[in-house]
Amino acid sequence: MSDTTPDAAPLAGRREWLGLAALALPTLLVAFDIGGLFLALPHLSADLHATGTEQLWITDIYGFMLAGFLITMGTLGDRIGRRKLLMIGAAGFFAASLLAAFSTSPLELIIARALLGVAGATLSPSTLALISNMFRNPKQMTMAISLWAFCQFGGAAFGPVVGGLLLQHFWWGSVFLLGTPVMLLLLIVGPILLPEYRDPEAKSIDLASVVLSLVAILPVIYGIKQLAVGSGSSPAIAIAAIVVGAGFAIAFARRQLRLPNPLLDLRLFRNIRFSSSLLAMLLASGSLAGLGLMTSQFIQSVLGMQPAKAGLWQAPTGLGIAIGVMVTPAIIQKVQQSTVIIGGLTLCAVGMILLSTVNSHSSAALVSASVALCALGIGPLFMLGTNLVVGSAPPEKAGSAASMSETANVFGSTLGLALLGSVGAAVYQSGMAGSAVTGAKQTLADAVAAAAKLPADQSHSLLTTARNAFSDGLNVVAVSGIVIIATVLILTWTTLRQKAAAPDAGAEASTDPDPIAEHAAVTES
Repeated sequence: MSDTTPDAAPLAGRREWLGLAALALPTLLVAFDIGGLFLALPHLSADLHATGTEQLWITDIYGFMLAGFLITMGTLGDRIGRRKLLMIGAAGFFAASLLAAFSTSPLELIIARALLGVAGATLSPSTLALISNMFRNPKQMTMAISLWAFCQFGGAAFGPVVGGLLLQHFWWGSVFLLGTPVMLLLLIVGPILLPEYRDPEAKSIDLASVVLSLVAILPVIYGIKQLAVGSGSSPAIAIAAIVVGAGFAIAFARRQLRLPNPLLDLRLFRNIRFSSSLLAMLLASGSLAGLGLMTSQFIQSVLGMQPAKAGLWQAPTGLGIAIGVMVTPAIIQKVQQSTVIIGGLTLCAVGMILLSTVNSHSSAALVSASVALCALGIGPLFMLGTNLVVGSAPPEKAGSAASMSETANVFGSTLGLALLGSVGAAVYQSGMAGSAVTGAKQTLADAVAAAAKLPADQSHSLLTTARNAFSDGLNVVAVSGIVIIATVLILTWTTLRQKAAAPDAGAEASTDPDPIAEHAAVTES
């Protein structure tokens, strides 16, 4: 491969860059949604009288449905057109946002969040697939994906800020209305700025595979959540759910290997760099999401900050990862990409070590800076991993490849929220086991609400115990994150060493492969 290969691909023009700006809209929306939800959780829980389990479902169901339908929607976009699917998703997200904003019960909000997840599954693969189609020059595609990722994680930074301001002046449902004007704008400018792409040889979607993928994911998640929370239900039921889900997962995999046009091409996972990138992003997403959930509640409920101020303290998290993905393309021009990834993961581990020392008297600055350090360190992994997965696919399969990348990130995030959130909840409940106030044992929000009804001395004692218990939960989650990031670091290091030591690598085996150059080779083939 010559050095001029990347320049041989056609350059994108003004319309493509304007189209990228339009694609940033749904990207910002999804990031706004989850950031605002974390801040709104204590308020909607008190208003709707949501139990600890219902709070987890309100938080998790969006991501579960999103992860469950991403593969299906990526393939559907290849068939009917990525722009068309994006417009359908925008309209659906608009309607579901209204339903969520005006929900009157936990069940209604859970249903609305589930519908938001299905609609959101149409947005992410469509935006990434359109980017890979619009920017065929590898250098431009790298920059476009960096800008897309910056919008995604920058939105996560400003979501809590905007959400906090809304919660300061309006009711909790206002955070769900953030997406409505964004979706209306996308519906207007999308058909004007975005070209249509579809696979002319795409076959019909196998509905049996769609059903199998859902019944494989949801029972497993439910069972793991129930075991982690330890909510009164029989452990046998949770274990049975996991076994049933695993059985359907095996059936799904066997069917995909038999079909000539599978919903998910499992043969792609034979590529060690492809599969290890997806696994690394899944694990890293999970650890960061779990920490985000715990630290957002820590800043609000332990430190007692108002939503607007709490949102400002959470902004560095999104900014950290946004900066990480933006500077990576420039850094890898001078530093080997393996060094960038491993150095970033080490930085992330340092941030988690700091979080493991936090107590109920720690400052918001320490918590915010620690999480920002974690996010900054994970940025290069997300940037290079997404670029590798999406750039490796031919144009007609871009939707499927994009959906795999997004599935890894989203499923990892939602699994992290479920597992690490449940770990934190379990530690909190253990710390509150001796409390005489029964209504304060489930969640910290319940303890705060119960303390408001007690005499001053009893209120102070209850809050002190509850805040210490929650801080202990944060510490345990941080230690769990350290273990996860160490696993990702070992996985990444081993994969890169295996690639470098490959016997067929020839004289260039000692050099660190450049994923951008590899994408160029795929693009030009």
